[in-house]
Amino acid sequence: MNKHHESTGPAEGQQITLRGPAELADALPYLMGFHPDDSVVMVALHGGRGRFGGRLRLGIPQAPGEWGPVAEQLAASLISGSERREGRPDAIVIFLCQDSPDGASARLTMERLRPFAQSLRTACGALDVPVLEALCISDGRYWSYCCPDSRCCPAQGNPLALPGTTVMAAAAAYAGIQVRGTLRDMEARLAPWQAPDAAFAQLQALGRAEPSLVPRILDERTKTEVAGETLELARTLMGRLGRARSAPEAVSDFEDDQSIGDDEAAALILGLQDRETRDKAAAWMEGPGAQSALRLWRALARRCVGPYGEHAAAPLTLAGWVSWSTGDEPGARVALTMALRADPEYTFAQLLHRACNEGLDPETLRRCLRGEGETADARVEADADAAGTGAGTAGAAGTAAEATAARGPALHVRRVRPLPHRERRGTGRRATDTGRRPPTPGTTRPGTGATARRTRYGRRDTGSHS
Repeated sequence: MNKHHESTGPAEGQQITLRGPAELADALPYLMGFHPDDSVVMVALHGGRGRFGGRLRLGIPQAPGEWGPVAEQLAASLISGSERREGRPDAIVIFLCQDSPDGASARLTMERLRPFAQSLRTACGALDVPVLEALCISDGRYWSYCCPDSRCCPAQGNPLALPGTTVMAAAAAYAGIQVRGTLRDMEARLAPWQAPDAAFAQLQALGRAEPSLVPRILDERTKTEVAGETLELARTLMGRLGRARSAPEAVSDFEDDQSIGDDEAAALILGLQDRETRDKAAAWMEGPGAQSALRLWRALARRCVGPYGEHAAAPLTLAGWVSWSTGDEPGARVALTMALRADPEYTFAQLLHRACNEGLDPETLRRCLRGEGETADARVEADADAAGTGAGTAGAAGTAAEATAARGPALHVRRVRPLPHRERRGTGRRATDTGRRPPTPGTTRPGTGATARRTRYGRRDTGSHS
Protein backbone atom coordinates (compact mmCIF):
# COMPACT_ATOMS: atom_id res chain seq x y z
CA MET A 1 0.00 0.00 0.00
CA ASN A 2 1.41 3.38 -0.94
CA LYS A 3 1.94 5.84 1.87
CA HIS A 4 1.99 9.13 0.00
CA HIS A 5 0.03 12.15 1.11
CA GLU A 6 -2.08 12.40 -2.02
CA SER A 7 -4.01 9.77 -3.90
CA THR A 8 -5.23 9.26 -7.41
CA GLY A 9 -8.37 7.63 -6.04
CA PRO A 10 -11.22 8.84 -3.87
CA ALA A 11 -10.89 9.17 -0.13
CA GLU A 12 -9.96 6.02 1.76
CA GLY A 13 -12.91 4.13 3.13
CA GLN A 14 -15.19 5.09 0.25
CA GLN A 15 -16.31 2.16 -1.90
CA ILE A 16 -17.31 2.54 -5.53
CA THR A 17 -18.79 -0.24 -7.63
CA LEU A 18 -18.15 -0.05 -11.38
CA ARG A 19 -20.77 -1.77 -13.49
CA GLY A 20 -19.77 -2.71 -17.00
CA PRO A 21 -17.26 -1.49 -19.57
CA ALA A 22 -18.62 2.07 -19.77
CA GLU A 23 -17.82 2.80 -16.13
CA LEU A 24 -14.52 0.95 -16.40
CA ALA A 25 -13.47 3.13 -19.32
CA ASP A 26 -14.50 6.27 -17.46
CA ALA A 27 -12.58 5.24 -14.33
CA LEU A 28 -9.23 4.77 -16.08
CA PRO A 29 -7.98 8.40 -15.90
CA TYR A 30 -8.83 8.51 -12.19
CA LEU A 31 -6.92 5.29 -11.58
CA MET A 32 -3.82 6.62 -13.37
CA GLY A 33 -4.03 10.33 -12.56
CA PHE A 34 -3.95 11.27 -16.27
CA HIS A 35 -5.31 10.13 -19.62
CA PRO A 36 -2.90 7.34 -20.70
CA ASP A 37 -2.89 7.82 -24.46
CA ASP A 38 -0.78 5.44 -26.60
CA SER A 39 -0.65 3.02 -23.67
CA VAL A 40 -1.53 -0.46 -22.54
CA VAL A 41 -2.79 -0.47 -18.94
CA MET A 42 -3.33 -3.64 -16.92
CA VAL A 43 -5.13 -3.62 -13.56
CA ALA A 44 -5.19 -6.49 -11.08
CA LEU A 45 -8.49 -7.47 -9.43
CA HIS A 46 -8.75 -9.22 -6.06
CA GLY A 47 -11.54 -11.12 -4.36
CA GLY A 48 -15.01 -12.07 -5.47
CA ARG A 49 -16.05 -8.43 -5.73
CA GLY A 50 -13.19 -7.51 -8.03
CA ARG A 51 -11.34 -4.99 -5.83
CA PHE A 52 -8.82 -3.01 -7.83
CA GLY A 53 -5.19 -3.67 -6.92
CA GLY A 54 -1.89 -2.98 -8.62
CA ARG A 55 -1.76 -1.54 -12.10
CA LEU A 56 0.85 -1.36 -14.84
CA ARG A 57 1.26 0.96 -17.85
CA LEU A 58 3.48 0.69 -20.90
CA GLY A 59 3.62 2.49 -24.21
CA ILE A 60 2.11 0.32 -26.95
CA PRO A 61 4.97 -1.21 -28.98
CA GLN A 62 4.86 -0.01 -32.57
CA ALA A 63 6.04 -3.28 -34.11
CA PRO A 64 3.39 -6.05 -34.00
CA GLY A 65 6.20 -8.58 -33.83
CA GLU A 66 6.95 -7.39 -30.29
CA TRP A 67 3.38 -7.81 -29.02
CA GLY A 68 3.64 -11.48 -28.03
CA PRO A 69 6.89 -11.24 -26.01
CA VAL A 70 5.82 -7.92 -24.46
CA ALA A 71 2.45 -9.38 -23.45
CA GLU A 72 4.18 -12.21 -21.61
CA GLN A 73 6.52 -9.79 -19.84
CA LEU A 74 3.68 -7.53 -18.75
CA ALA A 75 1.46 -10.35 -17.51
CA ALA A 76 4.32 -11.89 -15.52
CA SER A 77 5.34 -8.49 -14.11
CA LEU A 78 1.84 -7.53 -12.94
CA ILE A 79 1.08 -10.93 -11.41
CA SER A 80 4.44 -11.28 -9.64
CA GLY A 81 4.28 -7.70 -8.37
CA SER A 82 0.76 -8.25 -7.06
CA GLU A 83 1.88 -11.44 -5.30
CA ARG A 84 4.58 -9.50 -3.46
CA ARG A 85 2.16 -6.81 -2.29
CA GLU A 86 -1.40 -8.09 -1.99
CA GLY A 87 -1.44 -11.68 -3.12
CA ARG A 88 -2.09 -13.32 -6.46
CA PRO A 89 -4.80 -11.50 -8.41
CA ASP A 90 -8.06 -13.26 -9.18
CA ALA A 91 -8.53 -11.51 -12.51
CA ILE A 92 -7.11 -8.72 -14.69
CA VAL A 93 -8.65 -5.86 -16.64
CA ILE A 94 -6.84 -4.61 -19.76
CA PHE A 95 -7.08 -1.22 -21.48
CA LEU A 96 -5.56 -0.40 -24.88
CA CYS A 97 -5.61 3.37 -25.36
CA GLN A 98 -4.65 4.81 -28.73
CA ASP A 99 -6.29 7.45 -30.91
CA SER A 100 -6.40 6.99 -34.67
CA PRO A 101 -3.94 9.04 -36.77
CA ASP A 102 -6.70 10.98 -38.52
CA GLY A 103 -9.21 11.08 -35.66
CA ALA A 104 -11.82 9.34 -37.82
CA SER A 105 -10.73 5.70 -38.02
CA ALA A 106 -11.03 4.56 -34.43
CA ARG A 107 -12.56 1.24 -35.42
CA LEU A 108 -9.57 0.46 -37.64
CA THR A 109 -7.29 1.26 -34.72
CA MET A 110 -9.31 -1.09 -32.52
CA GLU A 111 -9.06 -3.90 -35.07
CA ARG A 112 -5.33 -3.31 -35.58
CA LEU A 113 -4.76 -3.70 -31.82
CA ARG A 114 -6.97 -6.78 -31.50
CA PRO A 115 -4.03 -9.24 -31.86
CA PHE A 116 -2.21 -7.41 -29.05
CA ALA A 117 -5.28 -7.69 -26.84
CA GLN A 118 -5.49 -11.40 -27.62
CA SER A 119 -1.79 -11.85 -26.81
CA LEU A 120 -2.33 -10.17 -23.44
CA ARG A 121 -5.37 -12.35 -22.69
CA THR A 122 -3.49 -15.49 -23.69
CA ALA A 123 -0.44 -14.52 -21.59
CA CYS A 124 -2.60 -13.93 -18.52
CA GLY A 125 -4.56 -17.14 -19.08
CA ALA A 126 -1.32 -19.11 -19.39
CA LEU A 127 -0.48 -17.93 -15.86
CA ASP A 128 -3.93 -19.05 -14.64
CA VAL A 129 -5.26 -15.52 -14.14
CA PRO A 130 -8.29 -14.79 -16.37
CA VAL A 131 -8.89 -11.48 -18.10
CA LEU A 132 -12.24 -10.17 -16.94
CA GLU A 133 -12.43 -7.39 -19.52
CA ALA A 134 -10.25 -6.01 -22.31
CA LEU A 135 -11.20 -2.58 -23.65
CA CYS A 136 -9.93 -0.46 -26.51
CA ILE A 137 -10.35 3.31 -26.05
CA SER A 138 -9.88 5.42 -29.17
CA ASP A 139 -11.18 8.80 -30.35
CA GLY A 140 -13.70 9.14 -27.53
CA ARG A 141 -15.20 5.65 -28.02
CA TYR A 142 -14.63 2.26 -26.43
CA TRP A 143 -14.91 -1.36 -27.57
CA SER A 144 -14.84 -4.64 -25.65
CA TYR A 145 -12.60 -7.40 -26.98
CA CYS A 146 -14.33 -9.88 -24.67
CA CYS A 147 -18.05 -9.41 -25.22
CA PRO A 148 -19.56 -10.90 -28.40
CA ASP A 149 -22.99 -9.40 -27.78
CA SER A 150 -23.63 -6.65 -30.33
CA ARG A 151 -26.57 -5.37 -28.30
CA CYS A 152 -24.30 -3.94 -25.62
CA CYS A 153 -21.01 -3.85 -27.58
CA PRO A 154 -21.83 -2.80 -31.16
CA ALA A 155 -19.26 -2.92 -33.94
CA GLN A 156 -19.08 0.89 -34.09
CA GLY A 157 -18.26 1.04 -30.39
CA ASN A 158 -19.88 3.14 -27.68
CA PRO A 159 -19.17 6.78 -26.90
CA LEU A 160 -17.40 7.56 -23.65
CA ALA A 161 -19.49 9.31 -21.04
CA LEU A 162 -19.40 13.10 -20.98
CA PRO A 163 -16.80 14.43 -18.52
CA GLY A 164 -18.16 14.89 -15.02
CA THR A 165 -21.34 12.83 -15.52
CA THR A 166 -20.36 9.44 -14.06
CA VAL A 167 -20.16 7.89 -10.62
CA MET A 168 -16.36 7.95 -10.70
CA ALA A 169 -16.29 11.64 -11.63
CA ALA A 170 -18.67 12.45 -8.79
CA ALA A 171 -16.58 10.49 -6.28
CA ALA A 172 -13.38 12.13 -7.49
CA ALA A 173 -14.91 15.60 -7.26
CA TYR A 174 -16.07 14.84 -3.72
CA ALA A 175 -12.55 13.75 -2.79
CA GLY A 176 -10.96 16.81 -4.44
CA ILE A 177 -9.07 14.75 -7.02
CA GLN A 178 -8.00 16.29 -10.31
CA VAL A 179 -7.07 14.41 -13.45
CA ARG A 180 -4.25 15.86 -15.53
CA GLY A 181 -4.28 16.05 -19.29
CA THR A 182 -2.96 13.32 -21.53
CA LEU A 183 0.35 11.55 -21.10
CA ARG A 184 1.51 13.32 -24.24
CA ASP A 185 0.81 16.71 -22.61
CA MET A 186 2.75 15.74 -19.49
CA GLU A 187 5.74 14.60 -21.52
CA ALA A 188 5.70 17.78 -23.60
CA ARG A 189 6.45 19.83 -20.46
CA LEU A 190 9.72 17.92 -20.06
CA ALA A 191 10.76 17.38 -23.67
CA PRO A 192 13.63 19.34 -25.32
CA TRP A 193 12.75 22.53 -27.14
CA GLN A 194 11.66 22.10 -30.74
CA ALA A 195 11.66 25.74 -31.83
CA PRO A 196 14.75 26.00 -34.10
CA ASP A 197 15.92 29.45 -32.97
CA ALA A 198 15.63 28.77 -29.23
CA ALA A 199 17.14 25.30 -29.52
CA PHE A 200 20.07 26.59 -31.60
CA ALA A 201 20.85 29.37 -29.11
CA GLN A 202 20.83 26.89 -26.22
CA LEU A 203 22.98 24.44 -28.18
CA GLN A 204 25.55 27.18 -28.77
CA ALA A 205 25.57 28.05 -25.06
CA LEU A 206 26.19 24.39 -24.14
CA GLY A 207 28.97 24.22 -26.71
CA ARG A 208 30.61 27.32 -25.23
CA ALA A 209 30.39 26.07 -21.65
CA GLU A 210 31.57 22.50 -22.17
CA PRO A 211 35.27 23.09 -23.01
CA SER A 212 35.85 25.24 -19.93
CA LEU A 213 33.56 23.54 -17.40
CA VAL A 214 34.06 19.82 -18.02
CA PRO A 215 37.85 19.82 -17.41
CA ARG A 216 37.23 21.57 -14.08
CA ILE A 217 34.65 18.93 -13.11
CA LEU A 218 37.12 16.15 -13.93
CA ASP A 219 39.94 17.80 -11.99
CA GLU A 220 39.88 16.71 -8.34
CA ARG A 221 41.39 20.06 -7.32
CA THR A 222 38.62 22.15 -8.86
CA LYS A 223 35.54 19.91 -8.86
CA THR A 224 34.47 21.10 -5.38
CA GLU A 225 34.66 24.68 -6.56
CA VAL A 226 32.48 23.87 -9.60
CA ALA A 227 29.97 22.09 -7.36
CA GLY A 228 29.69 25.18 -5.17
CA GLU A 229 29.19 27.42 -8.19
CA THR A 230 26.55 25.07 -9.61
CA LEU A 231 24.53 24.90 -6.38
CA GLU A 232 24.77 28.65 -5.81
CA LEU A 233 23.52 29.34 -9.33
CA ALA A 234 20.67 26.85 -8.78
CA ARG A 235 19.68 28.65 -5.57
CA THR A 236 19.71 31.97 -7.39
CA LEU A 237 17.47 30.68 -10.17
CA MET A 238 15.12 28.98 -7.70
CA GLY A 239 14.71 32.28 -5.91
CA ARG A 240 14.04 34.01 -9.22
CA LEU A 241 11.40 31.47 -10.17
CA GLY A 242 9.86 31.56 -6.70
CA ARG A 243 9.25 35.30 -6.99
CA ALA A 244 7.38 34.88 -10.28
CA ARG A 245 3.62 35.24 -10.11
CA SER A 246 1.42 32.17 -10.03
CA ALA A 247 0.10 31.19 -13.46
CA PRO A 248 -1.41 28.20 -15.28
CA GLU A 249 1.10 25.48 -16.10
CA ALA A 250 1.55 26.32 -19.77
CA VAL A 251 2.02 30.03 -18.99
CA SER A 252 4.27 29.23 -16.03
CA ASP A 253 6.55 27.06 -18.16
CA PHE A 254 6.89 29.83 -20.73
CA GLU A 255 7.72 32.39 -18.06
CA ASP A 256 10.21 30.01 -16.44
CA ASP A 257 11.95 29.59 -19.79
CA GLN A 258 12.12 33.37 -20.19
CA SER A 259 13.56 33.79 -16.68
CA ILE A 260 16.62 31.58 -17.27
CA GLY A 261 19.44 32.62 -19.57
CA ASP A 262 21.02 30.20 -22.03
CA ASP A 263 24.45 30.43 -20.40
CA GLU A 264 22.95 29.94 -16.93
CA ALA A 265 21.10 26.84 -18.09
CA ALA A 266 24.21 25.46 -19.80
CA ALA A 267 26.31 25.84 -16.64
CA LEU A 268 23.69 24.09 -14.53
CA ILE A 269 23.07 21.25 -16.99
CA LEU A 270 26.77 20.47 -17.18
CA GLY A 271 27.36 20.95 -13.46
CA LEU A 272 24.60 18.49 -12.54
CA GLN A 273 26.33 15.70 -14.47
CA ASP A 274 28.54 15.33 -11.39
CA ARG A 275 26.81 12.84 -9.09
CA GLU A 276 27.88 14.47 -5.83
CA THR A 277 26.50 17.82 -6.98
CA ARG A 278 23.28 16.18 -8.14
CA ASP A 279 22.90 14.42 -4.77
CA LYS A 280 23.18 17.74 -2.92
CA ALA A 281 20.58 19.27 -5.24
CA ALA A 282 18.29 16.31 -4.50
CA ALA A 283 17.98 17.58 -0.90
CA TRP A 284 15.66 20.36 -2.18
CA MET A 285 12.70 18.00 -2.14
CA GLU A 286 10.37 19.48 0.47
CA GLY A 287 9.21 22.70 2.04
CA PRO A 288 8.62 26.04 0.31
CA GLY A 289 11.54 25.57 -2.09
CA ALA A 290 10.43 22.24 -3.51
CA GLN A 291 8.10 23.74 -6.10
CA SER A 292 10.73 26.20 -7.29
CA ALA A 293 13.24 23.35 -7.56
CA LEU A 294 10.75 21.30 -9.59
CA ARG A 295 10.19 24.20 -11.99
CA LEU A 296 13.94 24.63 -12.38
CA TRP A 297 14.57 20.94 -13.12
CA ARG A 298 11.76 20.92 -15.68
CA ALA A 299 13.16 24.02 -17.37
CA LEU A 300 16.65 22.50 -17.54
CA ALA A 301 15.27 19.26 -19.03
CA ARG A 302 13.63 21.29 -21.80
CA ARG A 303 17.02 22.85 -22.63
CA CYS A 304 18.89 19.58 -23.16
CA VAL A 305 18.72 19.93 -26.92
CA GLY A 306 20.39 18.12 -29.78
CA PRO A 307 23.35 15.90 -28.84
CA TYR A 308 22.95 16.96 -25.21
CA GLY A 309 19.69 15.02 -24.89
CA GLU A 310 21.39 12.42 -22.71
CA HIS A 311 22.25 15.13 -20.20
CA ALA A 312 18.52 15.48 -19.46
CA ALA A 313 18.70 12.34 -17.31
CA ALA A 314 19.97 14.38 -14.34
CA PRO A 315 17.32 17.16 -14.26
CA LEU A 316 14.56 14.71 -15.22
CA THR A 317 15.52 12.42 -12.35
CA LEU A 318 15.57 15.36 -9.94
CA ALA A 319 12.14 16.43 -11.24
CA GLY A 320 10.84 12.90 -10.73
CA TRP A 321 12.26 12.77 -7.22
CA VAL A 322 10.69 16.10 -6.17
CA SER A 323 7.36 15.06 -7.70
CA TRP A 324 7.38 11.74 -5.85
CA SER A 325 8.52 13.36 -2.61
CA THR A 326 5.66 15.86 -2.74
CA GLY A 327 3.00 13.25 -3.50
CA ASP A 328 2.71 13.59 -7.28
CA GLU A 329 3.18 9.97 -8.31
CA PRO A 330 1.92 10.30 -11.91
CA GLY A 331 4.26 13.23 -12.53
CA ALA A 332 7.12 11.32 -10.93
CA ARG A 333 6.64 8.28 -13.14
CA VAL A 334 6.50 10.36 -16.31
CA ALA A 335 9.70 12.24 -15.42
CA LEU A 336 11.58 9.10 -14.35
CA THR A 337 10.48 7.18 -17.45
CA MET A 338 11.74 10.04 -19.63
CA ALA A 339 15.02 10.08 -17.67
CA LEU A 340 15.49 6.39 -18.49
CA ARG A 341 14.60 7.10 -22.09
CA ALA A 342 17.36 9.74 -22.19
CA ASP A 343 19.87 7.39 -20.54
CA PRO A 344 18.71 3.79 -19.87
CA GLU A 345 21.77 3.22 -17.65
CA TYR A 346 21.20 6.18 -15.30
CA THR A 347 21.22 4.37 -11.97
CA PHE A 348 19.55 7.01 -9.81
CA ALA A 349 16.55 7.10 -12.17
CA GLN A 350 16.40 3.30 -12.29
CA LEU A 351 16.34 3.01 -8.52
CA LEU A 352 13.84 5.82 -7.94
CA HIS A 353 11.56 4.37 -10.61
CA ARG A 354 11.78 0.98 -8.95
CA ALA A 355 11.15 2.39 -5.46
CA CYS A 356 8.17 4.44 -6.66
CA ASN A 357 6.68 1.45 -8.45
CA GLU A 358 7.10 -0.78 -5.42
CA GLY A 359 5.17 1.62 -3.21
CA LEU A 360 8.03 2.59 -0.90
CA ASP A 361 7.52 5.58 1.37
CA PRO A 362 9.61 8.50 0.06
CA GLU A 363 10.07 9.69 3.65
CA THR A 364 12.72 6.99 4.09
CA LEU A 365 14.88 8.58 1.41
CA ARG A 366 14.01 12.10 2.55
CA ARG A 367 15.45 11.33 5.99
CA CYS A 368 18.68 10.15 4.38
CA LEU A 369 18.99 13.21 2.16
CA ARG A 370 18.47 15.55 5.12
CA GLY A 371 21.73 14.24 6.55
CA GLU A 372 25.09 13.45 5.08
CA GLY A 373 26.76 10.23 3.99
CA GLU A 374 26.58 7.90 1.04
CA THR A 375 25.39 8.81 -2.43
CA ALA A 376 21.72 9.05 -3.29
CA ASP A 377 22.06 6.05 -5.64
CA ALA A 378 23.27 3.82 -2.82
CA ARG A 379 20.64 5.16 -0.42
CA VAL A 380 17.76 4.37 -2.75
CA GLU A 381 19.17 0.93 -3.52
CA ALA A 382 19.55 0.15 0.18
CA ASP A 383 15.99 1.29 0.90
CA ALA A 384 14.59 -0.79 -1.96
CA ASP A 385 16.51 -3.88 -0.89
CA ALA A 386 15.47 -3.44 2.73
CA ALA A 387 11.85 -3.42 1.64
CA GLY A 388 12.36 -6.74 -0.17
CA THR A 389 11.55 -5.41 -3.62
CA GLY A 390 12.57 -7.07 -6.80
CA ALA A 391 12.96 -5.48 -10.19
CA GLY A 392 9.74 -3.58 -10.27
CA THR A 393 9.73 -2.76 -13.94
CA ALA A 394 9.50 -4.69 -17.16
CA GLY A 395 11.57 -3.21 -19.95
CA ALA A 396 9.98 -3.32 -23.38
CA ALA A 397 9.63 -1.18 -26.49
CA GLY A 398 12.33 1.20 -25.34
CA THR A 399 10.80 2.27 -22.05
CA ALA A 400 10.09 0.89 -18.60
CA ALA A 401 6.69 -0.30 -17.57
CA GLU A 402 5.14 1.66 -14.73
CA ALA A 403 3.74 -0.57 -12.00
CA THR A 404 1.56 1.06 -9.37
CA ALA A 405 0.72 -0.44 -6.02
CA ALA A 406 -2.90 -0.58 -4.91
CA ARG A 407 -4.01 2.52 -3.08
CA GLY A 408 -6.93 4.61 -1.94
CA PRO A 409 -10.53 3.44 -2.09
CA ALA A 410 -11.97 0.00 -2.57
CA LEU A 411 -12.95 0.02 -6.23
CA HIS A 412 -14.93 -2.99 -7.31
CA VAL A 413 -15.89 -4.40 -10.69
CA ARG A 414 -19.29 -5.99 -10.78
CA ARG A 415 -20.19 -8.65 -13.33
CA VAL A 416 -23.28 -7.53 -15.20
CA ARG A 417 -23.22 -9.87 -18.21
CA PRO A 418 -24.20 -13.55 -18.49
CA LEU A 419 -21.49 -15.89 -17.25
CA PRO A 420 -20.93 -18.27 -20.19
CA HIS A 421 -18.69 -16.02 -22.27
CA ARG A 422 -17.09 -14.62 -19.10
CA GLU A 423 -15.82 -18.06 -18.16
CA ARG A 424 -14.02 -18.41 -21.46
CA ARG A 425 -11.96 -15.26 -21.04
CA GLY A 426 -8.25 -15.35 -20.59
CA THR A 427 -7.93 -18.88 -21.93
CA GLY A 428 -6.46 -20.31 -25.06
CA ARG A 429 -3.05 -21.19 -26.39
CA ARG A 430 -0.11 -19.47 -24.86
CA ALA A 431 1.53 -16.88 -27.04
CA THR A 432 4.70 -18.14 -28.66
CA ASP A 433 7.77 -17.12 -26.70
CA THR A 434 10.63 -16.11 -28.95
CA GLY A 435 13.06 -16.85 -26.14
CA ARG A 436 14.54 -13.41 -26.50
CA ARG A 437 13.61 -10.08 -25.05
CA PRO A 438 12.68 -7.52 -27.71
CA PRO A 439 15.46 -5.05 -28.48
CA THR A 440 15.37 -1.78 -26.59
CA PRO A 441 15.61 1.16 -28.97
CA GLY A 442 17.44 4.26 -27.90
CA THR A 443 20.32 2.56 -26.08
CA THR A 444 22.83 3.59 -28.75
CA ARG A 445 24.44 6.85 -27.76
CA PRO A 446 24.37 9.88 -30.05
CA GLY A 447 27.24 9.87 -32.47
CA THR A 448 28.90 12.95 -31.04
CA GLY A 449 32.31 11.39 -30.65
CA ALA A 450 32.55 12.81 -27.14
CA THR A 451 33.68 10.00 -24.84
CA ALA A 452 33.36 12.19 -21.78
CA ARG A 453 29.73 12.95 -22.68
CA ARG A 454 28.86 9.27 -23.08
CA THR A 455 30.42 8.32 -19.75
CA ARG A 456 29.26 11.23 -17.62
CA TYR A 457 32.63 12.98 -17.92
CA GLY A 458 34.65 9.84 -17.52
CA ARG A 459 32.66 8.34 -14.61
CA ARG A 460 29.88 5.94 -15.53
CA ASP A 461 26.92 6.50 -13.21
CA THR A 462 27.00 3.15 -11.44
CA GLY A 463 25.98 4.17 -7.95
CA SER A 464 29.42 4.30 -6.34
CA HIS A 465 31.91 7.09 -6.60
CA SER A 466 35.06 6.68 -8.62
